[in-house]
Amino acid sequence: MSGSLGVVSLQKANMSVRVRFAPSPTGPLHIGGVRTALYNFLFAKKNQGDFVLRIEDTDQKRFVEGAESYIYDALAWMGLSPTEGPLQGGAYGPYKQSERKRLYISHIKKLVAEGRVYMAFDTNEELAELRKEVEAKGEVFIYNWKNRLGLKNSLSLTADEVEHLLGNNTPHVYRFMAHAEGETTALLCEDQVRGKIHIDKSLLDDKVLVKQDGMPTYHLANVIDDHLMNISHVIRGEEWLPSLALHQLIYDAFGWKAPIFAHVPLILKTTGKGKLSKRDGEAFGFPVFPLTWDEKTIGFKESGYLPEALVNYLALLGWNDGGEKEFFSLNELIDAFSLTGITKSGGRFDPERCTWFNQQYMAQLPAATIVAHLKNELLARDINADNQKLSAIVQLIHPRLVLLTDLWKEASLFFERPQTFEENAVNKHWKEETPKLMLRLAELLKLSSFDTAEAIATEVKGWAANNEIRMGALMAPLRLALVGEMKGPDVFAICHVIGAAACVARINLAVTEISV
Repeated sequence: MSGSLGVVSLQKANMSVRVRFAPSPTGPLHIGGVRTALYNFLFAKKNQGDFVLRIEDTDQKRFVEGAESYIYDALAWMGLSPTEGPLQGGAYGPYKQSERKRLYISHIKKLVAEGRVYMAFDTNEELAELRKEVEAKGEVFIYNWKNRLGLKNSLSLTADEVEHLLGNNTPHVYRFMAHAEGETTALLCEDQVRGKIHIDKSLLDDKVLVKQDGMPTYHLANVIDDHLMNISHVIRGEEWLPSLALHQLIYDAFGWKAPIFAHVPLILKTTGKGKLSKRDGEAFGFPVFPLTWDEKTIGFKESGYLPEALVNYLALLGWNDGGEKEFFSLNELIDAFSLTGITKSGGRFDPERCTWFNQQYMAQLPAATIVAHLKNELLARDINADNQKLSAIVQLIHPRLVLLTDLWKEASLFFERPQTFEENAVNKHWKEETPKLMLRLAELLKLSSFDTAEAIATEVKGWAANNEIRMGALMAPLRLALVGEMKGPDVFAICHVIGAAACVARINLAVTEISV
């Protein structure tokens, strides 16, 4: 069960490490979000701390059905298990912002009473017209200390006017007073990646903290939740760096000590310019989401990537341990990870390198694991095979595997005869005398010992030598007959696994089909 809303905050100075990953359920979780979750997870585990999952669903208009469960499933597949969250519960719940509304309202009243937040009754149409007028002068419209007294809000209106508007249920928002005339304009923010950041408060706008529907914006809910959940470090994407000053000011307004911030760089497009997007994956045919979302959004999992390989690759997109090491187990990443290793520059997503990482991990998988995966592939196709045959197949195809989805592609030749014969291979290797030669070979194979691939090879090579037949005239047509194209493991190994009857049947089929 989740904890109560009335949790008493601990003193930040004595707090153990607590980090949070706070995605919004507005669609599938992007791989950039997964990397943010990974960095939070690694930092928490490195410091024997807590990794909190919080669902930031205050923007109900953008809520997408199924997105929340997608977040849970994606983190589970990646092995990034939260210590606390909507599913796990914990002492600082609820862990969904939509269930914490009364917390935000009680806190916003405190800021209103202290004059740091005010009610604004301007309509969207009125603000749009003002923005248009200002932009026509070549300027930028900012709702702040320079013009707030000329707009429709509780600072410019009389108490009676405000009371009247509220009595008529006039839609309004709550805005944060980022800067007041006469205050110092200097604000110093610190970030573990960027260092000291100096901000001029007079340039900031008065952000909306509570929307017309009574729900808090990200800025308010984020700060309140991080404080009440005793979050010690906020590790998030650099797209939130422009919000750092506002969040620092909100912490100051409440009289709270802010957590330590670390803004991680973006994952960049394959060109290195701009943020990696869903469209990049669609345009170039590689995944950018952990799991499949729809027919256009195929995930890394369904594309055949191992979560361990993806974790390793993602960790290195924006972080390094200062050495040349490339391959890290999850425990090794935990031991090596630090905020000081996070880079300022974005990491370019290279789908070929990501696939190469997966190939290296595939090569290290135990044969028994590959056999289990292959068995599942066969069961999905209503194909039964004993473990001895599956082990023999895996031994042959394991070195050829790049992705898990390669399993059936590489193993299918052991269970299905060729449906077609590759035209270029036929033109190159299937000569006029080939059909008669293949039929003679089939007769030999009927009587051959199929105890081992080596025994088959010895018998065929001896027969060819005794009959003055070149092995080159045999091997390519035999592979073509068995596989349908010029690929696959050793030909005699294929013969041994599929058996004499299947070999003879495939040869006869090739002679019939190709000779027509």
